[in-house]
This record gives sequence, structure tokens and C-alpha cells, in this order.
Amino acid sequence: MKVLIFLVLGIIIQETTTSVFSQSKEPVFYVNIITNMGTMKVKLYNETPHHRDMFLELAAKKHYDGTLFYRVVKNFVIQGGSDDSRNAPPGKHIGYGTAITIDSEFNDKCFHKKGALCAPRQPEDINHFKMSDIGQFYIVQGKKYTNEELDLIEKSVNNPIMIRLKRKYYLPRKEELAKLKKEDPREFNKLLRKIKDEIALDYAVSDKKVFTEEQRKAYTTVGGTPDLDGEYTVFGEVVEGMSVIDKIAALKTDKNNRPYKDVTIKVEIVKLK
Repeated sequence: MKVLIFLVLGIIIQETTTSVFSQSKEPVFYVNIITNMGTMKVKLYNETPHHRDMFLELAAKKHYDGTLFYRVVKNFVIQGGSDDSRNAPPGKHIGYGTAITIDSEFNDKCFHKKGALCAPRQPEDINHFKMSDIGQFYIVQGKKYTNEELDLIEKSVNNPIMIRLKRKYYLPRKEELAKLKKEDPREFNKLLRKIKDEIALDYAVSDKKVFTEEQRKAYTTVGGTPDLDGEYTVFGEVVEGMSVIDKIAALKTDKNNRPYKDVTIKVEIVKLK
């Protein structure tokens, strides 16, 4: 009888646990980015839900269809989706078009390895809070790094941690510093030293390791652009069709990094898994 009770309890616990996990497990979303040079299947990250949902919404509205990969930099990124690239004549400079901005979503699990799908943004002088422009996107090609190169990035004065600290302590006082520089150089230098000390103190007590083991493995095997981590939101990754990135990145471009051969885009939502 005791054995039977334990067996029944075990089944109930198992069924309850399975039910809880099945209810809490989020669906995984995929899209196909279809081009005239091949198709890339992309997994969208649940860790960046706002970018995921807005990208799916815009894809459903055909926002990206007919646009171009208009900015291609070999060993760096391929960028497209801007609405002003649609039907753009040869040689036309293409930029941000109609910006669709949302808050950035930074996550250490979502980084700039090769194949990463990311949101660009306007420069910080006009976009102080680093809002993403989900109206377009870029995909990382990058390059492979050695562990020694990653060590140098971690030790650099311009490593991602230091950049974040400079932004944290400098940007809120940018206007005040500009004013003091003109009106009171002594107070300007005093405030500058204070900011420098605050950055140094924060850096001294921080974890100076920039890259996780997962990031190091990716950057040394498949490659990427580690210097962009913490600067732009990564919200997905190419899971099939990685060679298409290399084909597009190899195209000849003009002075604005626009390929002479137009690479058209269509984004198609595929079945969930």
C-alpha cells in the first residue's frame, strides 16, 4: 500500500511539474530574411521581448519588404531594412529613414557573435539614452579573435566597462562641463577631476572581466564584433544560412558602403517552435 501511495504521489508530482513548466515555457519565434542572394533563418531572443515583439509586428506589416541591405562593411556588419532604401536609385545615400525607436535591452547572454541580429541607433549626441531604431537592423559578420586580443580589449582604457562608466558619470554633466569650460576654467577642471575619480573608484570595485566564457568561445571560434557589446541591442541570431552573410559582405561597395548590386529584403514569419 505504501509503495502504491508513493507511486501515485510521484505521478501527480511529475504531472504537476510538467504542467507548470509547459505553461511557463515561452514559445520561440523565428523569421526568414529572404534576399536575392539567399535566405537566412533567424531565431528571435525571448531575453529581448520588446525588440522581438516590435520586429514581428513590423514584419507582419511588411515594413521591411522591398528594402535593401544598404550598408555593407566586410568583417563588420551588413545593415538593412531602412524604408528610405526601398526603390532607392543607384548611388543614393541611404540613412535612417523613418526611425521607430524603442528602449534598448542589454543582456550578457545576447552578444555580437557572428550572425547576431541587432538594432542600430542614432549617435549619442542626438540620442542620449541609446534608443534602438527597430525600423531597421544589422547582422554581424565580424572576425575571429584570439584570447590574447580579447585580453587586450579587457585591459584597454576604452573597454566596454570603461565606456559604460564614462557614460554613466560624464553624460549627465556634459552640458554643465561645456558651460564651465567657457565661463570658469578652474571649476571646469575641478569637476573633470571629480568625474575622473568617480570613474576610477567605480572601475576599481567592479568585476573587470568583460567577456564571459561563452562570449570568449564564440569570439574565438565563429567570430564577431565584441567592441559593440553594451552599445547596441542584440535581439536574435542566424541559425541557418550563415554563408549568405559572407556573400553579401563580399560585395563591392561605393564610398557610402552601399553595394553596387542591390540586395533586396523580405522578412517572413515562420512557424513557432
